[in-house]
Amino acid sequence: MTYLLWPEGAPFLKAEEQEYSPTITPYLVNRENKHGAIIICPGGGYQHRANHEGEPVAKWLNDLGISAFVLNYRVSPFRHPVPLLDAKRAIRYVRHYAEEWNLDKQKIGILGFSAGGHLAATVSTNNSEENTETSDTIDQESCRPDLAILCYPVISFTQHFHEGSMTNLLGENSTEQLRAFLSNEQNVSTSTPPTFLWHTADDAAVPVENSLLYAQALSKSKIPYELHIFPNGRHGLGLAEDDLIVGKWTDLCQSWLSKQGL
Repeated sequence: MTYLLWPEGAPFLKAEEQEYSPTITPYLVNRENKHGAIIICPGGGYQHRANHEGEPVAKWLNDLGISAFVLNYRVSPFRHPVPLLDAKRAIRYVRHYAEEWNLDKQKIGILGFSAGGHLAATVSTNNSEENTETSDTIDQESCRPDLAILCYPVISFTQHFHEGSMTNLLGENSTEQLRAFLSNEQNVSTSTPPTFLWHTADDAAVPVENSLLYAQALSKSKIPYELHIFPNGRHGLGLAEDDLIVGKWTDLCQSWLSKQGL
């Protein structure tokens, strides 16, 4: 079953655009005790959402005993702040229904690939404003993820950036101020959650420097993180099941998740 994030109509969505309504699709595990969940943001350069970075990843998390939600966030022609609003709403939505889904609302993470990694990093570094005065009880929940997993993420829009993602999210003539605001290595703070990152050194689409810059910023702010750089591998590998080396990222991530209490 798929759920509309805003049943009454999403912000920045016209009446004739309802087919673009943001949704989440749950993949719940049956456990006696309350457990953690992770929201998945597939990549696609803010132009589309890659299917192989959605459901297969949710099923992998299910195998680990973790419930998952695939986020169908809005992409181009929608611009910032629309995808970020969708991601924040998804976290709040899962927290709001945590009791119903037998989830621990203090263990809600976010996972993103490529541009979805940018989205996951953005909500990791831009989550301070809370809507405590709203009458929408969902929006009264916190939108801060408790952990983040970033897979070959787009991080910066000022250096080593992926031009397609930036243009799709910000348009052709974005300002330096907006690019800096969405360059997540510049916005890590004490509220940024523990983070697992992986990348390949020869990624030809999104340079590995994106993950290195973010890891450096996490280190500077003393945010716990784990970073893995594999020597070779094309962009967009997803679970990388056909790559004996890069495919080890899922085992490494499983160990890290265990340390996080998931």
